[in-house]
Amino acid sequence: MRSFTMFSRIAALGAVAIAALTTAAQAQERRPSHCIAISDAAPGIEYLHKAGFRDDVSDFSVRISYVAHAMFLLQTPGGLSAVTDYAGFIGPTDYAPDVATMNNAHSTHWTAAPDPRIPHVLEGWANADGPRDHHLDLGEMLVRNVHTDTRSDTFGGAARTNGNSIFVFEIEGLCIGHLGHLHHFPDAAQFAALGRLDVVMAPVDGGMTLDLPTMTRLLKRLKSSIVIPMHWFSFASLERFLVGMADEFDIDADAGSSIEVSLRTLPDRPTVIVLQPEYLQD
Repeated sequence: MRSFTMFSRIAALGAVAIAALTTAAQAQERRPSHCIAISDAAPGIEYLHKAGFRDDVSDFSVRISYVAHAMFLLQTPGGLSAVTDYAGFIGPTDYAPDVATMNNAHSTHWTAAPDPRIPHVLEGWANADGPRDHHLDLGEMLVRNVHTDTRSDTFGGAARTNGNSIFVFEIEGLCIGHLGHLHHFPDAAQFAALGRLDVVMAPVDGGMTLDLPTMTRLLKRLKSSIVIPMHWFSFASLERFLVGMADEFDIDADAGSSIEVSLRTLPDRPTVIVLQPEYLQD
């Protein structure tokens, strides 16, 4: 895929636009999170690329590998790992992560039969007892969620309050957000609950989730240092997304399937990094 010629670029590494304190009380109950407590992203130098998901992760870093569709593997230096929007098959490997997050707004974002070796399977939708508010602290990795609603779809699914979760992973001082199968622009309370996101994985299909203009507006409000597109079904929709982001974000369309990043190596300018999906294999 070709790299993109940049249009005029606007530096956007200021503080994330989160909701006013008067609306914060409407958000879910706050529990400890440095993403919410710290509103400024640390200035960086560069991000590092590294292949081989079985290799050790560098100190103070996190490796993010794009597996497929909306599935990413996140790995810590101490050996913890999580797979996002886990749909069951991650590739021809016997590897099992420590955490699997799931959303069921669409069938390709969850499984009814997760690998029984996974100790922590976090479902992102409300059940009969109400919302599932996760706050899983594993020491080197903290996983929490912010609920959003889902609309009805063409497959007969009904609109649901708290039907989707934006999962946030706090690792080595970084705040990494996965938007899941997001169907609407978050409200002020949801932005406040998210806090600062240094890295965000965003669905850019342009219809099954948010339309591209709304997704672009959302990401420009978040002002994350790194945006990783996901849930794209053709280069056409991906290119339309990149064109819409290029006025405020640098574009790296040649990044391979994984990156390794730390607070010290975040890009100086907000950047969209296009990862190519690749199933895990030993």
